[in-house]
Amino acid sequence: MATNENLATAFAGESQANRKYTAFAKKADEEGLPQVARLFRAAAAAETVHALAHFRAMGGVKSTAENLQAAIDGETYEKETMYPEFLAAAEAEEQDDAYRTFNFAKAAEADHASLYAAALADLEGWKTGAKTFFVCPICGRTVTTVDFDSCSVCGEAGSAYESIA
Repeated sequence: MATNENLATAFAGESQANRKYTAFAKKADEEGLPQVARLFRAAAAAETVHALAHFRAMGGVKSTAENLQAAIDGETYEKETMYPEFLAAAEAEEQDDAYRTFNFAKAAEADHASLYAAALADLEGWKTGAKTFFVCPICGRTVTTVDFDSCSVCGEAGSAYESIA
């Protein structure tokens, strides 16, 4: 059992390192240090290799239908249980920045769960075509069309949404 726990811990650590180094790269770019930014991006990519290897060794990747259901379950838990608890704590502690980020994430998780459910309900239909998704760079809201002027979650301009093809 220790190995499974170690794999889970290693997966979490490598995943967090990837995101942390990605943020560090963005900051280095902003500070005019492109070589340092590249180093952070390279390390982030390496951490992803490690994380995915650990996740596969854990048996975390299954059929696409099973993966979609796991994603629905995870997003639903975050939306209905985790983030409401985090929001209550942040509000009680008057941590406005944390409250805002938790609220943004909670709203985005609802989008994700809906999109995963749509894919699971029509796997055959999702085999063809070229779906494009759009992600708000501020709150993470994820949509299939940007037919609005501003984000309904954070107010960011619809034109700022990033296209993911």
